[in-house]
Amino acid sequence: MKTVRVWFRKTGTARFISHLDLNRCMARAIHKAKIPLWYTEGFNPHAFLTFALPLSLGISGERESMDMKLEDNALSDAELMERMNAGLPPDIRVYAVTEPVMKPGQITAASYRISLEVENMDAEQAAGRIAELFRSETLVVSKHTKSGWSDFDLAPYLGNIEVSAAKTTVEISSVLPAGSSLNINPTLLTDAVGKYLHLEFYAKIRRTCLYGESQKIFE
Repeated sequence: MKTVRVWFRKTGTARFISHLDLNRCMARAIHKAKIPLWYTEGFNPHAFLTFALPLSLGISGERESMDMKLEDNALSDAELMERMNAGLPPDIRVYAVTEPVMKPGQITAASYRISLEVENMDAEQAAGRIAELFRSETLVVSKHTKSGWSDFDLAPYLGNIEVSAAKTTVEISSVLPAGSSLNINPTLLTDAVGKYLHLEFYAKIRRTCLYGESQKIFE
């Protein structure tokens, strides 16, 4: 028996698949591929599948991971990857299989790329105004918590952010707190842009990497 970490991308239309549906999609692909997955014992056995940090609906992921426990040590990583991709939709692709190094509970931050197609202002001007906004001493937005909606100040968490203009888009790179202690959804940044600058835009958000303490890449 061994535990493996399956690395995959969730892009394109798959970004609109909920985490629950992603779990079901992976389980079906594993079943179809006849992978010797380990199941818990007892009255209601279930597969051991653990995702590092679920993605919010509508956000793509370039470096997502899922841990699973196998009963057969003979199955190679390359064969496991090939079998899984054969049963997955085109926008969910497994690209590596490794041995877990860090625990999901050690995740403290995540990096994102946000691309804004601004409709009522050219990209260069919009980028300048957004960069200035993110330098504000306070930047209060509404954040959903377990007890409901509350005001949340983004400003203390925007020390690692870059804003630039492409031909027709504004590109935002950021590293935000993530994990069990504090998790800041990148949509709060776009909420702030809409609230304070009254810009009309279409946003595409990608999570590019997860990190542990001292910005150590999650492995």
